[in-house]
Order: sequence, then structure tokens, then C-alpha cells
Amino acid sequence: MTKIRLHNSRTRRKEALAPLDPENVRMYVCGPTVYDRAHLGNARPVVVFDVLYRLLRHVYGADQVTYVRNFTDVDDKINARAREMQAAGDTRDLNTIIRALTDETIGWYHADMDALGALRPTHEPRATEFIPQMVEMIEGLVAAGHAYAAEGHVLFDVRSYPDYGKLSGRSVDDMIAGARVEVAPYKRDPMDFVLWKPSSAEEPGWDSPWGQGRPGWHIECSAMSHELLGPAFDIHGGGIDLQFPHHENEIAQSCCAHKEAGFANIWLHNEMVQVEGKKMSKSLGNFFTVRDLLDQGWPGEVIRFVMLQTHYRKPMDWTEEKAQGAERTLRKWFNFLKAKHLDFTSQNWPLYLTHDAYAPDPQIVSALGDDLNTPLAIARLHKLSESPEYDHVNSMLGSMILLGLIGPQTNIDLLSTSGVGWSGYFDEEIEKRIVSLLLARQSARKQKDFARADDIRDGLVQAGVNIEDTADGPQWGLSKNFDPAKLEALK
Repeated sequence: MTKIRLHNSRTRRKEALAPLDPENVRMYVCGPTVYDRAHLGNARPVVVFDVLYRLLRHVYGADQVTYVRNFTDVDDKINARAREMQAAGDTRDLNTIIRALTDETIGWYHADMDALGALRPTHEPRATEFIPQMVEMIEGLVAAGHAYAAEGHVLFDVRSYPDYGKLSGRSVDDMIAGARVEVAPYKRDPMDFVLWKPSSAEEPGWDSPWGQGRPGWHIECSAMSHELLGPAFDIHGGGIDLQFPHHENEIAQSCCAHKEAGFANIWLHNEMVQVEGKKMSKSLGNFFTVRDLLDQGWPGEVIRFVMLQTHYRKPMDWTEEKAQGAERTLRKWFNFLKAKHLDFTSQNWPLYLTHDAYAPDPQIVSALGDDLNTPLAIARLHKLSESPEYDHVNSMLGSMILLGLIGPQTNIDLLSTSGVGWSGYFDEEIEKRIVSLLLARQSARKQKDFARADDIRDGLVQAGVNIEDTADGPQWGLSKNFDPAKLEALK
């Protein structure tokens, strides 16, 4: 059996995964707050933990892995967006708007993550479906002296949990000095956090021993993970931005509610996403949702491939150059697979997804087992694509399936057709024109007329034709910025 070693954020070292129950490996990942489209940063943990989910299923068996990723559908941000909709003219009551908004956003999320090749988790609980479990957990924390009620709120007493801060590596006093925390008169300590808060008559609210109200954000994940995975499970994951305070608070309340359990054994955190070397920001004009990129013509496979090129514990930089390179590589690989599998078409290729003959390459499985080393796995895929041996072709197909680069959403015919850009643009006369220019470039290079060769290449690139020189000759494709008028003007 493949050994899996993962970097545990809590211990700050790589550890062997030793499941509490090898017949039910359990993982919880914090999901989105559903009030808007998922942006590129939201998508990274989805892709990272989808790779881990696929690896766990491969090693332990698809029926032996339970993966939970929640939807936060009760939150102040959701309430604020619903009020904005009312202010814009929506005449429905707030709760009706909120339900419609969260339903629609979950639908968007599923469509966008499906496009990235992400498998659906075993369970996708909505926070509003587990309010009784949250109330019960809060009651237990109050009874045990770890929480207290004050002015309609219930707050967790951070000082009652001596290990608070071990995940993020800071003392409580350091956190108070460096963090922006809500200072309210009903708090005993500035770091105490809300487990339950009062709701107005129009806001989402539920009956509780402390009056009509709604849960705080942190208690939601603790209650849902306990209900669906038990008091102790194997892996808890999310973006590094959740390490504090969300995950720190989850640990505190869960370990105090179930003192002997230990909560999650291994904590994984993926780093943040940048765009063209800068932090994503609407003010900088480099803020993209996944849907923005899909609508621009980038297939989900390209977005996923760009993400996998960077190790999950390093910041990932989305650039146009990387996306174009991923486009060229994937087209090359799909062409390679089609050349070896003559019936590898969009109509019948899903049959390959579960075929025993297409086991992933052992070196790729080993790379993923070493803390999800996807860059090393991709390097191995490059080598497999250069091998003519048929069993290597099978391994390559199996490996791409394991990495999620081929899935039910993949349009094999589009991604592997020479001369077709991701936008689906195709014209036989344009293809002839490009091929003619590339042949003229090759002829100029043979005659050592490098100025002429460079002029042709530069003109093609400016027209939006991507060119990659390979041992088998130039490979080309059309970018989403392809301009046929500029191509026609070339001589």
C-alpha cells in the first residue's frame, strides 16, 4: 500500500497518515460562505483537497473514504447581501431572499467546481440543517464552564482552553496585541468568540435557551464534522487564511466539548493565490471569479493544471503565460493519447475512467503520497508523454484521471484538435494560412534567414497564434485573443 505523508500544520512537520479506521478514512474541509461567485482563491482548496480525496480513494478504496465539505448558509455577509437586494427593489422578505440567494450560489459553486474536474464530496451539509446539533454542543460547553451567556450572546471562554494558539503558533496575549478582534462590553476577554448571537425578527433565527438567534461561524464546522465524522477524524483542511481564527477556534471548542477525542489528527493548509505576481484585489483590476475565467474561454482543465503546477503549501501565481503554457501542454498530451487510443473520443472515453487497465503510474502515486507533490507528478507526466511504450500510455491516462485532468466534464475532441483554440474557433482556410506561414518560417531558418523567420513568428504571436517548437516540429493553437485580420495581413 502506498504510504501517504502529509505536512501537519499543527506539529509543523511531515507525518505519516495513520487512519483511525482504514475502512473509513475521514476528511473535513471548510467550504464556502454562499453569497457570491467563487473566486480563484476559493477554488484552490477545492482542487488541492480533491487531489487528496482522489489519492485516498485510490489507496484505500472509493468506498472507504468519507469527505465532508460544508456550505455556510447563515452568516452576516449573506444577510448584508440580501439587504442590498431589498434596497435594489426586491420586495420579498429577508429570509425568502436569503434562501433563494444561497440556493442559487450553491448551484453556481457546483457548476464552477465541476468544470475544474472536482469530485463532489461524500457529504455537503448546509449549516442551517444542523442547528440543533450546534445548540446541543453550545449547551455542553456552557455546562462544562468553557462558555458563558451574556446579553443574548453565548461566548467561548478562550482562557479555559490552555492549548489555544498551538495551531497558529501564537499565545493568546500575542493574538490580542496583533489581531483585530471585536471588543464588546459583554466579553470577559477580548479573544472570546461568539458561539451564538441574537437575531432580529426579520433575520434568520432559531429558538434556543438563550433566545431567538443564530450560530457563530466557528461552531458550525465543529457541529457538522462531529455529526458526520465523529468526535475524532483523520484530516481537516482549508486555506491558510482560515488557520486563525477559524480553525484555532474549531479546535478549542471541539476539544473542550469532547475532551478525550482529539478532534482532527492532521491539519492541512494551502497557501494563497496571486494574479500576475500581485495579491488579488478588485481595486487592482486583477480579481477573477472562476466563472470569469471560464467565460473568457479558459477550460477548467487549464485552470486546474495551472494550480497543480505549484505545490499547495506555496503561494500560487495565476498568469496569462502560465495559462497559455498549460493550454499547449494539455493539447499535446490529449493529442498523444488520441494517437495511441484510436477510439479515444468524447463519445466513449468515459469508459476509460474506471477501466482496470489504466492504473496510474507508480511514481506519480508516490509523488502525491509525499505531501501532494503535484509538481513532481506533472514532471513525470511529461516523461510519460515522451515514451512510445503502450503501457506508459495507459499509465499516463490513469495518472491524468487520478490528478483530475481528465474527467466527465472534459471535451476531449476540443482540447486535442490541432488548430482549435480554447475558444472553439476553427476555420479551414485559417489553418491552411497558419501552416503555410510556419512552413515558410522553417524554410527561412534552413536558409539561415533568421530575421525573416523571427518576423513570421512575431507576426503569428501578435495575431494570437501560440507556437511551441518541439522535436516533431512546431505545434500551434489559437489563443482567446486571436485576431484573423492580423493573420491575413502577414506576408
